[in-house]
Amino acid sequence: MSHRTPDPFATPRLAALPLRVAYADEMAAVLADPALHAFTGGAPETPEALRARYARQTAGSPDAGELWWNWVLRAGAGLVGYVQATVRGDRAEIAWVVGVPWQGRGYAGEAARGLVAHLGEAGVTAVTAHIHPEHAASAAVAAGAGLARTGEWEDGEERWALGL
Repeated sequence: MSHRTPDPFATPRLAALPLRVAYADEMAAVLADPALHAFTGGAPETPEALRARYARQTAGSPDAGELWWNWVLRAGAGLVGYVQATVRGDRAEIAWVVGVPWQGRGYAGEAARGLVAHLGEAGVTAVTAHIHPEHAASAAVAAGAGLARTGEWEDGEERWALGL
């Protein structure tokens, strides 16, 4: 798990490809709906801003003990979202986002389950996610990936956890 760039992985319908700056233009369109920010705040990023963010993310964490692993999700010919993991030792904090046009198809759940399995194969033994208490869809994704509520809160979100 010491490598900076994550390995790709796949699920039955999705290819999780390591993040590259070149994906920014397509991902800006995938993430363009303001509804994606209902629970997290902020607004859609321009392709330029996303390119800058992807450049920072692919450069890696300034903390040598922390890995930033990010993947875009491809379904068929196009990108539909992303998953990410911040890995420190054998622990990872994960997140997922699927663009609004592709929601309701089970992609987020499939991606989260695939991510958890992939992290387990890479030596991760504990996974956490932070879920807004009113975001029922994300709670269902977390539960489907094996995470459970902990009752712990941070910045208005509940911590969900899974020990592998």
